[in-house]
Amino acid sequence: MLGGKNILLGITGGIAAYKITFLVRLLIKAGANVKIVLTDSASSFVSPLTLATLSKNPVISDFIRSDANITDWNNHVALGLWADLMVIAPATANTMSKMVSGNCDNLLLATYLSAKCPVFFAPAMDLDMYKHPSTVSTLKTLASYGNHMVPATAGELASGLHGEGRMAEPEDIISFINQQLRIGLPLQDKKVLITAGPTYEAIDPVRFIGNHSSGLMGFELAKCAARLGANVVLVSGPTKYNVEHDNITLISIVSAQEMYESTHEHYADAEIVICAAAVADYTPKVIASQKIKKSDGTLQIDLVKTKDILFSLGQAKKDQYLVGFALETENEVENAKGKLKRKNLDAIVLNSLNDNGAGFGGTTNKISFLDTNSTIQTFELKTKAAVAEDIFYEIIKRRYA
Repeated sequence: MLGGKNILLGITGGIAAYKITFLVRLLIKAGANVKIVLTDSASSFVSPLTLATLSKNPVISDFIRSDANITDWNNHVALGLWADLMVIAPATANTMSKMVSGNCDNLLLATYLSAKCPVFFAPAMDLDMYKHPSTVSTLKTLASYGNHMVPATAGELASGLHGEGRMAEPEDIISFINQQLRIGLPLQDKKVLITAGPTYEAIDPVRFIGNHSSGLMGFELAKCAARLGANVVLVSGPTKYNVEHDNITLISIVSAQEMYESTHEHYADAEIVICAAAVADYTPKVIASQKIKKSDGTLQIDLVKTKDILFSLGQAKKDQYLVGFALETENEVENAKGKLKRKNLDAIVLNSLNDNGAGFGGTTNKISFLDTNSTIQTFELKTKAAVAEDIFYEIIKRRYA
């Protein structure tokens, strides 16, 4: 959810500021661009040098910047416009009171008042301060302004007391922001099941039958679905790709039989199912228990058909929107239409090996999207990430229009 987003992090003068280095690392790991504004007192609790190193951006705290004999100013308006979202953590009682009243006496508050983006704040103070009527009123007012409060937790406080007022942990702040960003997204809380990559069918302990699928298309589909708010189950064959996302569950399998079992296990409660995997059509009838030795003669391996995963899902379909892939070399549209009907799909994504840049192994693809109404939408050659967006746009348009 945070990948590629510009996040402005405001740090105020509370002891919980020591945790913010971990928050910065998590934001960077999530793929966000981070800029940091400190209040004067915050630098007593956390080093600007540490924060600048972690964020890979200068840390600012003053309106006027003077270095190397150059005097310049830190443009709070530009900072507010740059940010996709602003996070104030820890948010002290002092700073929150000024946020309510508009008392703009430092760069952080000036930037907050200039921000056009969603603002998240994580209160941190002692329990009596947190429960004081003035603080309770402040929190309600900030919420009425459209700000999002990351609730404080109960625990050991800096005073030595135990109670509510402890700033949420960095991991919980990230989780809270992700959940809020999902609200209103077109696939919010919907379950999406995606298959990706090849399957490897064992011949003996060291050899297998496989194909050139990299799995990239399926992984891009999973990431796109998660960005759109979905809870994703990604069943993938062997691939070099990995994904770390709170809303993506990656299930790694090897064989077609394992993919069959995993997809059926998660099929019943899925709303959208996309089978992007390149599943082997055949598997050895007998798997040798030991490595087959090379001999002067020929080697014959008896093959049997694997279970047709897409066909079986089509037969079991109730209310799922089921999408398959068709990689063709001739009579592309006719063959794709036949597969669409034969396997009881709602739509099929067609790509042709006759198109340069399409198919296995690369970072691009060129597709056509066909549905049961014979509607065909053709797209130009794009990155697989952009293709994933096109596919979900077409699905959402048809499924939820």
